[in-house]
Amino acid sequence: MKKSFAAALLILSASPAFSASDLAPTGTLRAVYLATNPAQATRDPASGEVRGASADLARELAKRLNLPLRLEPSASPATVIEAIAKGEADIGFVAYAPERVGTVEFSQTYMLVQQSFIVPENSPIKSVKDIDKKDLRISGGKGDSVTLYLARNLKQAKLVETDNTPPDAVRKFAANEIDAFGANRQRLTTMLRDMPGYRLLPDSLFGVTQTIAVPKGKPEELAQINRFIDDVRASGFLQDAVKRSGVVGLDAAPAGYDKR
Repeated sequence: MKKSFAAALLILSASPAFSASDLAPTGTLRAVYLATNPAQATRDPASGEVRGASADLARELAKRLNLPLRLEPSASPATVIEAIAKGEADIGFVAYAPERVGTVEFSQTYMLVQQSFIVPENSPIKSVKDIDKKDLRISGGKGDSVTLYLARNLKQAKLVETDNTPPDAVRKFAANEIDAFGANRQRLTTMLRDMPGYRLLPDSLFGVTQTIAVPKGKPEELAQINRFIDDVRASGFLQDAVKRSGVVGLDAAPAGYDKR
């Protein structure tokens, strides 16, 4: 009991004071998230409220800074990064990928989003282990994390990009242009509701590392964000946010997880 109490005091004493002037110089925390990624957040069509693990983290950070929050959707990972790089947003929720390094700084990983594939019901593909075979055409959305991963790792199968919308994936399946379409498990589960005759593979290819990006050359701001993630992980807030989201295939990342 004494040891637990001492550990709790240590965490509290090490808890950082978050600087609003550094992280949100306009007096409002401006955050952007990927609108097409339900693993991050979704907007309730009735109330207009944005819900999800990333939205909860943005609200918690704004609360600690004692600032109002402006949480905006963005069309693609590239536009999330662009908004931060141009100073139009203070933070952005985006998956780390080596191809995205350059104009922003990426935090430690706070969440893992499991990726898998949709295939036709009669497909011989039974597992993600069957994806990289000769003559297979494996698809993902242009610029999406799974597509970048496939571009780096496919050895035999051909990579076919979609325009990052479900209708284009459906069209390519119908035209027999692709044999499998990859994305996060929640997105694929949602797509399957309107795709009779298709199935989701039972296993996952890898977990996309979700991070919080800040502008390039802002080491103090990046350090604040990393300490914030440490805090919400240690307190259980992060794990609760992931659970509250109800999204399929999400995991809170453990401390020290290597996003690379």
